[in-house]
Amino acid sequence: MTLNVIGTGFGRTGTDSMRTALNILGVGPTHHMFELEEGTPLRQPWLDLAKGAEPDWELLFTGYHACVDWPSAHYWRTLIDEYPDAKVLLTLRSAESWWTSFEATLLKHFQSGDDPDGLGVLLVAEQVFGGRPDDRGHAIATYNRNTEEVIETVDPERLLVHNLGDGWDPLCNWLGISVPEISYPMGNTTKDLNKRLTDKHIGRS
Repeated sequence: MTLNVIGTGFGRTGTDSMRTALNILGVGPTHHMFELEEGTPLRQPWLDLAKGAEPDWELLFTGYHACVDWPSAHYWRTLIDEYPDAKVLLTLRSAESWWTSFEATLLKHFQSGDDPDGLGVLLVAEQVFGGRPDDRGHAIATYNRNTEEVIETVDPERLLVHNLGDGWDPLCNWLGISVPEISYPMGNTTKDLNKRLTDKHIGRS
């Protein structure tokens, strides 16, 4: 399986809308944390990777041509070398608005204790944020550092920085695809995600 688009942006930067957008454009199927809910075949291999297993990227991305959001976004430094022909996408919003959304959704889920062995805790809380996802200053610094590292590392001709609200035009121009005659997808609001996290444990062990 070859990845054609690699997402490097943190969750809560419009990654679910981007997943839908890439699928509409025929670039997907697009991998996302929502693809790893209980009962999905790739859930356990991703959990194993988070626990230290050697990556088998062909297995981990079976059936996918693009990836956004965690867990894959945590591994972007490896993936951009593993798939040198893939375009690189950084979904972005202001650090303050990102924290507000993260605190009200994913952080709340981590702190609930409902899913201590899932990818949210094992990978995002413990590895991305070094066990300090509730430390606002640390979390925002981690978010900003990731943004800076992506922009400094990736060839500008390969990279698209897609800010929340940018819509179809920059994405389609970058991909060389005509803008579809439907509105850019908007969804996965704070209310939507909290309901989903309550109903389903994402990546639960």
